[in-house]
Amino acid sequence: MSAHRILFMGTPEFAVPSLKTLIATQNVVGVVTQPDRPAGRGQQLRPSPVKVIAQDAHIPIYQPKSLRHEDAARPLRDWRPDAIVVAAFGQILRPHVLELPPLGCYNVHASLLPRWRGASPIQHAILAGDAETGVSLMRMDVGLDTGPVYVQQAIPITPEETAATLHDRLAVLGAEMLAQYLPHILAGGLPAVPQSDEGVTYAPMIRKEEGRLVWQQPAVALERQVRAMFPWPGAFAAWQGTLLKVLAAAVVPAADMPAGSPGQVVLTDDGPAVCTGQGGLALRQVQLAGKRAMNIADFLPGHPGFIGSYLE
Repeated sequence: MSAHRILFMGTPEFAVPSLKTLIATQNVVGVVTQPDRPAGRGQQLRPSPVKVIAQDAHIPIYQPKSLRHEDAARPLRDWRPDAIVVAAFGQILRPHVLELPPLGCYNVHASLLPRWRGASPIQHAILAGDAETGVSLMRMDVGLDTGPVYVQQAIPITPEETAATLHDRLAVLGAEMLAQYLPHILAGGLPAVPQSDEGVTYAPMIRKEEGRLVWQQPAVALERQVRAMFPWPGAFAAWQGTLLKVLAAAVVPAADMPAGSPGQVVLTDDGPAVCTGQGGLALRQVQLAGKRAMNIADFLPGHPGFIGSYLE
């Protein structure tokens, strides 16, 4: 099968394996990515991970603030793509973009659609306690991840899975699926199946405040929150007026917990744990604001008042 003229749209690390695969297997005529953003302590402008790969490959780059208006899409038309492939671009595409390429627009989406349509499917799958997730290759339409699906591949979510580890696994899986299936899709050899109206769930953008641990919740839900919010925004609480991030934790059954109120740190056979609405949350790794991350065994000697205190 001959290479097609592909326009790629993507921004974060999740999109990098997909772009690399397309560079190796297709004719990538241009890359559209989000504008450079301030980052780090110095707030210096930093290019997106996708831009870095495109620059290294000497592929033309376009960084519009928005593609909402037709004039903003003129550079896309000038590239005359046969198809557009999208992976975590970060903007909603309107009809004047979706209708531009003759072979259509395709999205690498990190969930088993119609479950977890939206911007943060990886975190929401962990938060919900899903046993599995995966990648869907879909044809884009004007809805939010509502287009028909060509192929899906599922992977299990392990008990230790964080958003970081699951992100990396799904990014690689998406790239592998592009390499295997995109040529057949573009050649018309793979049908698109409309999504079911049943089982639809939504995964809105994660906000920083969603990392806050509410100790009245069951420990099972809080442990999932710790994993889902790693590395950003991180699961956190306040200890003596200072932000404390919980980077790793485990569930302690209610039968193994000493008496205590939600938010109180107690000592168990499994080490320090926080009392919750049901069971306890054993702390494995924590980080006080402005300090380095520490295993709980290293943290305790320097903070003798920790056991018995409250996290808020």
